[in-house]
Parts: sequence; structure tokens; C-alpha cells
Amino acid sequence: MFALPQKLKRVIFTCGGTAGHVNPAIALAQLMHRKDPETTFLFVGAERGLEKDLISKAGYEFRTVHISSFHRSLKPGEIRHNLISVCNLLRAPREARAILREFLPDVVIGTGGYASYPMVKAAAKAGIPTAVHESNMVPGLTTAMLEPFADRVLVGFESCRQHYRHPEKITVTGTPVRGDFFDCTKEEAKRKLGVDSGRPLIVSFWGSLGASGMNRHMADFLALEAAREPFCHIHGAGKTGYPPLLELLREKGVDLKDHPALQVREYIYDMAAVMRAADLVICRAGASTISELTALGVPALMVPSPYVTNNHQEKNARTLETAGGAVVLLEKECTGQLLFQAACGILHSETRRQEMEKAMGSLGIRDATERIYQTVLEICK
Repeated sequence: MFALPQKLKRVIFTCGGTAGHVNPAIALAQLMHRKDPETTFLFVGAERGLEKDLISKAGYEFRTVHISSFHRSLKPGEIRHNLISVCNLLRAPREARAILREFLPDVVIGTGGYASYPMVKAAAKAGIPTAVHESNMVPGLTTAMLEPFADRVLVGFESCRQHYRHPEKITVTGTPVRGDFFDCTKEEAKRKLGVDSGRPLIVSFWGSLGASGMNRHMADFLALEAAREPFCHIHGAGKTGYPPLLELLREKGVDLKDHPALQVREYIYDMAAVMRAADLVICRAGASTISELTALGVPALMVPSPYVTNNHQEKNARTLETAGGAVVLLEKECTGQLLFQAACGILHSETRRQEMEKAMGSLGIRDATERIYQTVLEICK
């Protein structure tokens, strides 16, 4: 038997594209730092990706490789983009090998996004231990391409295993959730937010930039609530959606100052406390949201985004629906009235709500970050 290494001295994380890919890497780096403050980290991503700002704000060193996505359109501008992507695809492996020679990592961990492909593949070819974490229910293109090379593929749920060609490489770890989501109890969170009147709390959001069509439906939803105020409600409209939503409510004769139980915010900055206090969340079905809902055991009314690659949000949502923790509505079928009726059907039945809470919680893995850490140690034998 090989002994597990006591310490990891140098670790490369490679990720990009969305916060759902970057945040698990940051959470794991923070845990590794607590285990051993001497560990050195390097994050690698794309120059123009969201990851650059997120990682810099977290205080980690960031390097780039030239890598970009491919578009399916045949418009001239998209063709030019794809030609650049082909050039980048030829250039990125050389850049990845140079980073490996300079940094000399003990392990390379990819957490999703096309930017992780060249680094993980180069590390695998160099004999460096590698792991890939996939936060969606089905593997994205990058994960599928890296599966033959990676030592281990880490997934969120047992049901994910069926979607892979090498089941012996799959380890169910869950997806890391920030520790502050568990800093207080549900009752404490409700008191902190001033929503402890006894009415159920609905939390709704469509992403940091909002979604204009869904916000129009939420205007109808909020107007129906204002008539009787059966619930407390916190809605994050997004930066671009906030002014139009307030205008829609004014047109419907709803002045939020007359309805203190109904809050419309540009952005929910205290998301950990708000999600902890929620009795029902109405949202999209991105990977980060899925991991938070299951870790907290909060029922959800989900409207998957139809605009994502490979329709992975609907696949995420359907897994929760099959387990009994969520109700799924497709955007093309949505109205404010339908959303309101579905929410009432959940919140007006204590038995149904409790059953959904139990089903959602049964999918959650609270110690996901620790599980990933232990798996990384194993592949570094």
C-alpha cells in the first residue's frame, strides 16, 4: 500500500466560464489552505473569462492560456471567432506545458469550463495527478473530452454516474457550498431578515443580470401576492431587470411601500441568510443553485434556462423533480398566474412542503469540499 501524502505543496486549479465553475475551486483552495497554510495555489483560465475577476478578488495568483469556445452559427463574425478558436486550440497546449514546467504542481484540478481542457490534458500527459469536477447532472463537453485523461472525475450525485464511459473513475463528492450558508439556523435567519411573522418565505431570482421575460411574470406574481399577502417574498430582479420591474408594478397599481412583506431588490447580496430562511425558492437550475438547495433542503419551483448549452439546466432540474424536491415549469409555458398557483400548491400544504424538504435534503452533501480534498489526496499517492 502507498501512503497518502501528508501535504500538498503546489496545486493548480483550472476553471472558467461561469461562477458555478469558479466557486467550487475557490472553496477547495480555502479548505486546503486551512489544512496547510504553506500550500501554494495557481489558478489558470481564459484571459477574457469571468474567472479572472472572481479569482483576483479571492486573492489568488491567476495565469491565462489562450483558449476560446466554438460557435455554431455560420455568420461571418462567428466564423472569424471559430478560426481564432482553432488557432488558440493549437497554441494552448504549449502554454499549458510551460506553466507546468514553471510551477511544478503536485496535482491539477479542473472544475469546469473550456478553459480547463488544455491544462488538465497537459498535466495528464506529463504524469501529474489530475481530477475533474463536474457540477452539472450530465457531463459538459469539456468534462466528456477530459474523462479519458483524468485520474478521477468528481460528480455531485450518484445518478450522474450513468452518464460516463469510465465508471471506475467516478467519485460522488457533491459540489462545494460556501460555509456561511450554514452559519445560522433557519429560525435565526428569519429573525435576522425580519421575516419571522409566521408566513412562509418565498425567495426568487433569475441570475445576477436578471431575465426580462421571467421578471415580467414575477410582476404578475407579486401583484397577485399584494392582493392578500399570503407570503413574505424576497425577489432579486437583477441589475438590468430592477427598474423595469418596479415600473411594471406601478402600472399594476402596486406600491411596495404599502406591502412591507414583499421585497424587490436589485441584487440579493446576503444570499446565504436569505436562502437559509427560505421555505420555497423560485429560480433557474444552474449547478451552484442546485448544490445550495440540496445542501439546505429547500423545496424549489424551477424554470430552467432554455438558453444554455446542451439544455443542461432542465436535466439538472428534472433530477430534483424525480427525487421529489422540486416542481419544474418550462419557460415557454410560464405565466405569473401559473407560477403563483404552483407556489400556493406547495406552501399551502404543510405535508407536501415537508416531503419536498426531506427529498431535497436527501440529495445534499454538506461535506463536499472535504470529500473532494480526500479524493485529491488519494490520486496523489
